[in-house]
Amino acid sequence: MAEEKFPMTVRGKKMLDEELKHLMTVERPTIVKAIEVARGHGDLSENADYSAAKERQGFIEGRIQDINGKLARAQVIDPSTIKSEKIVFGATVVVLETETDRKLTYQIVGVDEADIKSGKVGITSPIARALIGKTEGDEVVVHAPKGEVHYEVLKVRYE
Repeated sequence: MAEEKFPMTVRGKKMLDEELKHLMTVERPTIVKAIEVARGHGDLSENADYSAAKERQGFIEGRIQDINGKLARAQVIDPSTIKSEKIVFGATVVVLETETDRKLTYQIVGVDEADIKSGKVGITSPIARALIGKTEGDEVVVHAPKGEVHYEVLKVRYE
């Protein structure tokens, strides 16, 4: 079985690189010191500081492994190099919500980059899955938790 690729934009890779660097150079050394200090407080079985520090250490180490795995399988895509009429990963899409006449702009990005408040939707989200493969002028139906939402694709760009 081929290893699953993990699509992300150049910006998304940079964000993961920065988070990894922060975890390894700031968080990890800080938590090691906190564990040493907590150990100095005596009986570890009743030491809440030690338990909390060990739990935080587990989280940090898990996140470092998670990021390293994603970066190892990363398929970094620069949207500005894409030439396509169809909507694909990295596209910035302007849609019209037909029921409310609201214009919305979404960019289809990697899962870790998704931030709906800034218009970035993850590749696995219902809106992104509905938009993939469509072109300007197409009608799109998104099966959202609140029910069906109808959109018209107004513009597709890659930047």
